[in-house]
Amino acid sequence: MTTTGAIAEAGARGAPSGPWWWARRRSMALDVALALVSVLECVLEGIQFADEHGLPGGLGAAVGIPAGASLLLRRRWPVAVVLVSIAITPAEMGFLLSIVGLYTLAASEVPRRITAVLAGASLAGTLIVTFVRFQQDMAQDGYQPGLWVVVAFTVAMALGLTAPPVLLGLYVGARRRLVDSLRERADGLERELSLLADRAEERAVWARNEERTRIAREMHDVVAHRVSLMVVHAAALQAVALKDPEKASKNAGLVGDMGRQALTELREMLGVLRTSSDGVVAEKPAAAQTQRLAAVAAVASARVSAGAAGGHDDDAHEDDGGPVGDGPCLDGLADLVGQSRAAGMAVELSVEGEEREYGRRVERTAYRVVQEALTNVHKHAPGAKAQVRLAHREGEVALQVENGPSDGGADAGLPSGGNGLVGMRERVSALGGVFVSGPTEAGGFRVSAVIPDRVRAA
Repeated sequence: MTTTGAIAEAGARGAPSGPWWWARRRSMALDVALALVSVLECVLEGIQFADEHGLPGGLGAAVGIPAGASLLLRRRWPVAVVLVSIAITPAEMGFLLSIVGLYTLAASEVPRRITAVLAGASLAGTLIVTFVRFQQDMAQDGYQPGLWVVVAFTVAMALGLTAPPVLLGLYVGARRRLVDSLRERADGLERELSLLADRAEERAVWARNEERTRIAREMHDVVAHRVSLMVVHAAALQAVALKDPEKASKNAGLVGDMGRQALTELREMLGVLRTSSDGVVAEKPAAAQTQRLAAVAAVASARVSAGAAGGHDDDAHEDDGGPVGDGPCLDGLADLVGQSRAAGMAVELSVEGEEREYGRRVERTAYRVVQEALTNVHKHAPGAKAQVRLAHREGEVALQVENGPSDGGADAGLPSGGNGLVGMRERVSALGGVFVSGPTEAGGFRVSAVIPDRVRAA
């Protein structure tokens, strides 16, 4: 809570402490003291005026008491106080009342035109009374000064009693308004900073959650496919172990390949997340870390595809710490489909349109969609036939993976976390594409995506 808010709250509760309370007490004490002095002055001057004109002295005192006491109302009704001072000016009363009233009027929020009119009226009244009184006094003393002397004296007296309080009041009022505006701006800036801090914290939480989601998606897309193929090959190995030793040996070799490939991918990705050698987390932006993670996953998958096509080499899977490549692209779909065929899936690949190059993210996303769709076929439709269609278009790439119903083959018992379709949709939507998935009338399942290549199109 700001200082101004605390003062206002303390005043609202009537707390007998704090700066606001003491300032109010000082103001009240000052007003009471000024009112007492003004009452005393007005009473004395009223009695003197009554004696000079043959009136009862009590009448002058009766007029002076309420006139002087009106200073108690100067903060709430400054116009009324000035009008009272102007009204008693002919009786030569209330000089302190006039000075304090003009000062309060000029320092208040009263419109400037009203202040100017009342100050002019007070100046005129003081000028007239001073002019008449000066001539009377000079006549009693037997001195007859020139007219210019009388005018100069009366103007100086009138200005001396009127101009200083008005000018001082204008200065104090302007300074007070400036301080109030600066305080309001400071309070506004404090509130804005508080809101910005809250928003920054919300953005930080959102960024952390987004990074967790993206890392989980990369882990799922890169590793789940390999592990699924391992489970399928292990099931086939178990089924033919005694009947066909040669085929069992081949499946065992494939399982070993898939296991080494999965470990390589995990080691690559975890290397990005691991802290630096001195125990301090690498000072890289979260977005750069995520991009590197995606690139590492991509190059690991590319190495896996190359290893599956041309045999495995233990040295080829070692982490050499070199630069990260651009990841799997559309030209690796044939190897990806070949791996599913090796696992026993009847899958066909058809390509339409003239082959062309797309942006790296577009090709990598298309590859991941096909990879996850084939993984889902292994999980949910064992023994089903699958069709992978790829269409090259101007400024976009379209793909579709459709499988028929399961032929009742043995279920490999692959677990499903329900994140595959969500991850595919997120990847495609991030590039401004369209993703559609759902069952077919024949009892199978279809996954379709259209991914625009905005960079190439521009």
